[in-house]
Amino acid sequence: MRKLIFIITVAAVVLSSCVGTKTTKMQQYSHIYEEKPVSILLMPPINRSTEVEAKEIFYSSLIVPLSQKGYYVMPPLLAMEILKEESAYDAEMFINNSMKQVGSLFGVDAVLFTTIHEWSKTTVLSQIRVTVEYTLKSTKTDEILFNRKGNIVYSPNAQTGSALGNLLSNIITTAFTKEIEMGRKCNIFTVGDMPAGKYSPSFNMDGEETAGRAEFSVKLQ
Repeated sequence: MRKLIFIITVAAVVLSSCVGTKTTKMQQYSHIYEEKPVSILLMPPINRSTEVEAKEIFYSSLIVPLSQKGYYVMPPLLAMEILKEESAYDAEMFINNSMKQVGSLFGVDAVLFTTIHEWSKTTVLSQIRVTVEYTLKSTKTDEILFNRKGNIVYSPNAQTGSALGNLLSNIITTAFTKEIEMGRKCNIFTVGDMPAGKYSPSFNMDGEETAGRAEFSVKLQ
């Protein structure tokens, strides 16, 4: 009986500790709830991978998920032209510096940096593996408002019903590439954890939702 009571007690402690590890969005992204940024500037992604086109792939598809979260995003083409004029196209020069001057120049509340650390793909399995990090910095306080880093495997569903057909289909799929779709899904998944912005019906109402892991691994299709 004592042994049974001991086991039950240990189990209760374990369960309570597991429940206690839940992190809410309010806890994880407290600075966003404090500052309530409305407008965001997208800096050109920092590409540390060997995939030459990775920068454009991620940059072109970031505006949609951020807009859907309720933020005003400065049009990327306009932002790119201004950045080029100001000789500020290389985001790596700015990520560790103050954002206050950038905020004054563009009139935005926050700046989003995307860093592509790794990129690889396999022809036979038609998979793309990336490690990408998203960092949102305040132009008012220089605080990091949002940061997530993901190890993501994108494996498009290209099954035909036969082993040979699947192999050929996967080769064709990879030959024509799914990089753009992969970039879009990575952005949607990662940014999807960000608290809702001013233009969302969920604004200031999602603080008690469970936050995703700051560093995660996921397989997308």
